[in-house]
Amino acid sequence: MATLQGMLTIDDLAGLVERGEIDTVVLGFTDHYGRLMGKRIDAEFFLDSAAEAGTHACNYLLTVNMEMEPVRGYEYANWERGYGDFHMVPDLDTLRLASWLDKTAMVLCDVQEEKTHRLTPVAPRSILRRQLDRAAGSGYQVMAASEIEYYVYEDSYKAAAQKDYTHLDPLGWYIEDYHMLQGTRQEKFTAHARNHLKRSGVPVETSKGEWGHGQHELNVRYTDALGMADRHVVFKQCLKEIADRLGMSISFMAKPTPDATAGSSSHIHLSLWNADGNAFIGDSQIGPVRGSDAFRWFLGGWMAHVQEVMVFYAPTINSYKRYVDFSWAPTRVAWSYDNRTAGFRIVGTGNSLRIECRIPGADCNPYLAYAAALASGLDGIANHIEPPAIFEGDIYSAQTLPRVPYTLEHAVNHFASSSFTKQVFGMDVVEHYTHFFRTEIDSFNRWVTDWERRRYFEQI
Repeated sequence: MATLQGMLTIDDLAGLVERGEIDTVVLGFTDHYGRLMGKRIDAEFFLDSAAEAGTHACNYLLTVNMEMEPVRGYEYANWERGYGDFHMVPDLDTLRLASWLDKTAMVLCDVQEEKTHRLTPVAPRSILRRQLDRAAGSGYQVMAASEIEYYVYEDSYKAAAQKDYTHLDPLGWYIEDYHMLQGTRQEKFTAHARNHLKRSGVPVETSKGEWGHGQHELNVRYTDALGMADRHVVFKQCLKEIADRLGMSISFMAKPTPDATAGSSSHIHLSLWNADGNAFIGDSQIGPVRGSDAFRWFLGGWMAHVQEVMVFYAPTINSYKRYVDFSWAPTRVAWSYDNRTAGFRIVGTGNSLRIECRIPGADCNPYLAYAAALASGLDGIANHIEPPAIFEGDIYSAQTLPRVPYTLEHAVNHFASSSFTKQVFGMDVVEHYTHFFRTEIDSFNRWVTDWERRRYFEQI
């Protein structure tokens, strides 16, 4: 078997199929929302054909809204072009057991154009691959980790839908941050999650209660950035399907309820490595940190471009409800050493020295979030962008610091008008995702919310 528990080679899979232990292979890729799309394939057919040839899917999947309806106005795929196919190409480095499913393996796919066999430029995994190629061209390997938070509820997904997602019963009923008693109560879900992730090629480090009622965090081991984004996708799919099987539900919404004590984040940790080790290590004194020019400029670029790429960190209307002062979510763009009120927090020493960005929410698509972070930091190195001075103290009270965008509309306008985003992602990607996010905004603006009815129905 492959060294990491749960990861498979083709020969490993063939042996499991021959012994009757695997009969199905899930082939998947993420849409813009980060949802796993794809097919289930007979395991013998996968070995005979699909492992090498891949499979096909309709290209409308990169133009749909949350309800899976094809949206007009995209150049990439539309009714006029007839919505053809693209090619799902298995990345066999991601072949793994899906231990939470019966007799099932999983492999993640790159999306390629049917005629040219080139990566589809607007597909999320393609966008990250392009930035990783840029890093490799400068001699860097990118190491990364996601810290993902979520809320768990006693209600099944079906029951939650029948309740219109209101008055749900959280798995915990008081603030449980690091609280072992509440954590023990959550083990009926979390133990399954830890064990299945570990058996499915996603090595687990820790789990703990978080600040909200029924909120938890489960951390997995860092790896290269593409591998980490893949683990992030498997993580979410695994936890959702475990919850479904247990008759429970889990939400990765940034702010699932108005009274949620805290929003759910996906803190991103990044470092650059070269032939000598961690390229962030150096002799320059940067505040209390001893780091390299690459460290300083990467931090400067990452911070400088936050507003322009914010849509990739906070992709939904709901994302921006999380950015509330004194809620543990960062509201201002500043950096610190080991200060959890900062958008950027420097942690570790020596080979563990890294930058933690606390801005992304748990609702982010990891491929897009990592691509945004990497594009920003590499631009900082290329253009020697200096970070601002370190901020020490309560950043929530520092009203003069630049703030993260207030709304998705605010963020999309920055993204669409930025020369930086057009340069690093390409005009086709910027136009495609601008349309995607503005369609989401338009859908929200047409909706009549409970808040409006409760406020205006009688009193206006």
